[in-house]
Amino acid sequence: MKALVQRVGRARVTVGGETVGEIGAGMLVLLGVAAEDGEGDVDYIAGKLARLRIFDDGRGRMNLDISQTGGGILLVSQFTLLGETRRGNRPGFTAAAEPRQAASLYRRVADRLSSGGVPVSTGEFGAMMSVELVNEGPVTIMLDSRDRS
Repeated sequence: MKALVQRVGRARVTVGGETVGEIGAGMLVLLGVAAEDGEGDVDYIAGKLARLRIFDDGRGRMNLDISQTGGGILLVSQFTLLGETRRGNRPGFTAAAEPRQAASLYRRVADRLSSGGVPVSTGEFGAMMSVELVNEGPVTIMLDSRDRS
């Protein structure tokens, strides 16, 4: 499971011109689910997102996590994070989970964050979405559940 995390001043997702998810300050998280991902990957990514200290403290140092700032997470499914281009210029997506599995694990990440007290808004799984954001810093971090030890 891969998560591209961006610290934002605000972000929103629209589908067909209608807003389906929106946050103020917090994190926009683009989430890609791999075919071999499971509950351990959900736990790792949700835990890492909840504890990731990418927000400034009173001295301007990245020392605070999302719950310490009162911010929210906008979670958007993005299978293209699993794109592979080693054999040419057209990305292949064979590493990405099939839609039913990906949707289930995506919802589990959102549920795990919510049950931990983090306000979560989501995009619409499988839809053609427009994502708008104001990146603060800019701060952008890539998380990969394969990196856990």
